[in-house]
Amino acid sequence: MESHSWPWSLPFWVAHRGAGKLAPENTLAAFREGARHGYRAFECDVKLSADGIPFLLHDATLDRTTSGRGRAADLPWSELSRLDAGRWHSRPYAGEPPPSLEAIAAYVRVNQHALNIEIKPTPGDEFRTGEVVGREVLRLWGESAPDSLLFSSFQPEALRGARETAASVPRGLLLEALETGWFERAQSLECRAVITHYALMDQPLVEHLHQAGMKALVYTVNDAASAQWLISNGVDGIITDAVDRFSPTT
Repeated sequence: MESHSWPWSLPFWVAHRGAGKLAPENTLAAFREGARHGYRAFECDVKLSADGIPFLLHDATLDRTTSGRGRAADLPWSELSRLDAGRWHSRPYAGEPPPSLEAIAAYVRVNQHALNIEIKPTPGDEFRTGEVVGREVLRLWGESAPDSLLFSSFQPEALRGARETAASVPRGLLLEALETGWFERAQSLECRAVITHYALMDQPLVEHLHQAGMKALVYTVNDAASAQWLISNGVDGIITDAVDRFSPTT
């Protein structure tokens, strides 16, 4: 398969968790801050509440980035939605709630932004989380979903679940190490991209992925020298915290 034989519309520069570290991660406030810096593609983490509502949160627990405590998966959305997900970052963001995937969908669709949804399941709930997120994405985005979205996950089972309910949405396998069998997993999941920690990516790996018809993306690049080296080696996308330092239009 040729590397450009299917559509790929994700912009090259992707804002990590909305706006990197400039605003509380995985909140609407972060998306607005990223957009203020010119970004039109965003990455975020999505998991399920106890009653199966997809919402944005990176950790399995609430402690680091919200006013809550314990496992997020143990609380219904009615309780999660009332938490403060901004005060931990800085006082100006106090009271910022954790957003549902539905709220993020409304924002990015109106503004015609692209979205990399990292499926971040609570351990033990990988396949179901992928299934539910896939189903909700098709409900929220409709037929336009494949044009502006990318699913990604470190968990192959989550990507399998998403494929069951939203096969038309492109999938990307996230890797923090090139473990034995990673390439075969990506192929078996019919991934359109592999997204590695930036230190793993080099020109031979980029070429290997391109020859297999997959895009080569990297996370999380925050210094100019690394970004330039990766660009010169042919990567197809960079996820960054440094939305105030990298212009997404260059």
